[in-house]
Amino acid sequence: MSEVDAPRGRTCSRTLCFRISRSRSGRSRTLRSVALLTSGVLVLPVLAGCTSEEGGSEAVAVPADIGHAGRNQIEQGGTLRWAVDSVPTTLNAFQADADAATARVAGAVLPSLFTLDQRGRPQLNPDYLESAELVDREPKQVVLYKLNQEAVWTDGREIGAPDFVAQWRALSGKDSAYWTARNAGYERIENIERGKSDLEVRVTFARPYADWRSLFSPLYPKETMGSPASFNDGARTELPATAGPFALQKVDSDGGTVTLVRNPRWWGEPAKLDSLVLRAVPRDRRAAALATGAVDLAEIDRGVADRIAVAHKDTGGGSGPGAASAEAGESGGGSQQERSAGSAGEETGGDGLLARKRADAGLTRFSSDQAALRGFVVRKSLEPAYTQLALNGESGPLADERVRRAVARALDRRELAETVLKPLGLPAKPVGSHLALAGQPGYADSSGALGGQDTAEAQALLADAGWTREGARSAESGTKAGPEKSPAAGSPAAESPAAGSSPAAQSPAAGSSPAAQSPSGGGSPSAGGSGAPGASQSPPAAGAARPGAAGAAAPGGGDDKPGAARPAAVPAGSDGDKAMPEAYRREAGVPGAYAPVGTRAPGRNPVAGPLGKDGKPLSLRFVLPSGPGSESLRTVGDRIRRMLDGVGIRTEVKKVAEDSFFKDHIASGHYDLALWSWPATAYPATDARPIYAKPEPATDGSLLVEQNYTRVGTDRIDQLFDEAVSELDERKARDLMKQVDARIWAAAASIPLYQRPELVAAKRDLANAGAFGFSAPRYQDIGFVKAKPAHGAGPAPAE
Repeated sequence: MSEVDAPRGRTCSRTLCFRISRSRSGRSRTLRSVALLTSGVLVLPVLAGCTSEEGGSEAVAVPADIGHAGRNQIEQGGTLRWAVDSVPTTLNAFQADADAATARVAGAVLPSLFTLDQRGRPQLNPDYLESAELVDREPKQVVLYKLNQEAVWTDGREIGAPDFVAQWRALSGKDSAYWTARNAGYERIENIERGKSDLEVRVTFARPYADWRSLFSPLYPKETMGSPASFNDGARTELPATAGPFALQKVDSDGGTVTLVRNPRWWGEPAKLDSLVLRAVPRDRRAAALATGAVDLAEIDRGVADRIAVAHKDTGGGSGPGAASAEAGESGGGSQQERSAGSAGEETGGDGLLARKRADAGLTRFSSDQAALRGFVVRKSLEPAYTQLALNGESGPLADERVRRAVARALDRRELAETVLKPLGLPAKPVGSHLALAGQPGYADSSGALGGQDTAEAQALLADAGWTREGARSAESGTKAGPEKSPAAGSPAAESPAAGSSPAAQSPAAGSSPAAQSPSGGGSPSAGGSGAPGASQSPPAAGAARPGAAGAAAPGGGDDKPGAARPAAVPAGSDGDKAMPEAYRREAGVPGAYAPVGTRAPGRNPVAGPLGKDGKPLSLRFVLPSGPGSESLRTVGDRIRRMLDGVGIRTEVKKVAEDSFFKDHIASGHYDLALWSWPATAYPATDARPIYAKPEPATDGSLLVEQNYTRVGTDRIDQLFDEAVSELDERKARDLMKQVDARIWAAAASIPLYQRPELVAAKRDLANAGAFGFSAPRYQDIGFVKAKPAHGAGPAPAE
């Protein structure tokens, strides 16, 4: 996800949740995190070598931002309070309801034989292994692990072959009593045995497995994996033994915390911290938790990052422009207008006085919170996850490949990436691969197999598929004369411009359009691209008219089409409040009309009206999450909607609660278009296969899709994945994956847009923790920087 976030929900991150699908008969299941924020193919042999000029394997990854400091600079002791989305419901990473917090605990207390570096490459972990080598290829693949001779579980027992055997048997898929969500790779193992000594483990594969480094990470003790009972239930809240720099002390579901303490039996460099507390804090309460000192480290959205930026600039403690109105969103104390009314009402009635007192109290609290936020810095990088536009090809117009390709060709992916990443100062380059991200060894931009933005080509594809303006009007001849009916609220006609009108002239009034209903949040550029709230922005003159809509208000933040109401300028990121509006400019040649920079001017739409076939309009259901952490997705979704309007495709936007977004819409197939994120992986031949595998009919008539929620796939894609996962020559395996990626692009069912931003608030003196990017945390090195000598100016920030 994570993301789901990744589940950045979120991805293993931003609100990460793990989404597991049922495996089809004879195929392994695999765990994959879906991010919200955190996810079939045209068989054309000529696509195998297609690449785009927009990027290639030379693209580099954005480095981690963790406030690096040497161990000799770190204090011994202390407690780090780290925000997570929720207390894990299981500590078993191989169960279906494992989430980002599960992975966080496992990384700190259990062995990982291979971890990822900053480029997403698996690296041998010397804390557990002296070596791990492929010693035989014929007649069968054999991997020999030589263990660190000091590696022991917390009960004193050596880590060894019995632990490997127990995990293999639990995850092999041969015993249905184990409720596993993942067995990819383990089902290919034929035998595990002791080598020449107790410190050697010899693993023999029945079938070649290229991603063998993905196995046994994390590695659980035999006490956890040895029986279905301990695997299914015992490991949900307890671990009988661990073997990491930290050990599990307590899971407090009621208190919302998981407490890890320094492992006294750890043989490596000892943990600097005494304890690490994972605290469940909802995304929309992170700013308050940071300000009150409830947490020291938290993944945040752009709004909270903006507040921290303002706190550092505002020496007046947060009383700068817009501070009061931002606090109104948190405290319920009212807007600036309400405070003005309260001032006048002080002389006329008690209600006005009460309103003013509430506003003053809110301003005081906001100022105090801003002062506290100066103690934090924002670490930023690119999360190892990408956001995609998914097109459901199971039925409806998108079952036609030509329509899917037309949707894709209507998109300006660079503009969408810039919308989210440019205001943060991060590289705003569209993602060019479904199977790797920039900087990874296997990355290659294969988007040329589909092609870039081209309005004329999109219209030609739609016409070829039978969708024309004439088709939309073909049923009008049978319509009786009489007054024209207004479209029902929420209908496609109500959501899209009327025939013959430009999007600007037909934009709904404020409060009725999807974009006007949602905050601009993390994805909207702020004035001047600085990303800082409170910047001066000049609204249109009062009463300025907009063509085609009498009495409409000026455009508002987060809705970059004319006609939406503009909110008061407020600092973004307050719990519950909106992010800053975008920069506005007057459209040339349209007196009195204002629109965000980059908005198409009225009358420039190349399509005179919506398209249709046999009197039925071309309309697609666009499902978006409505939660407070998904403002960026909604902003991107609104831009996509306008791009599709430009080629005559209507979109009916439906905003749904985040807890039902995936289950009730994506997994069940009740959508045409949707945005969510998939996390990247170092093992795409294993982890990406279920996402793009060809769906197959089940005996009950339903469709087995594994994790291919676009429901588009081909036999050739499956064949290439099978060849790649069995290819032990890494170069040949990468070539096969490039062929796979080109075919996925050509099918236009999943359109990668941008790599997700990773924003983390960290205490100024916290080192070796923050925005990790691809790299795995080194938990034993995390800690607080030593204070400077007495003559210094306090703790040295970990910059």
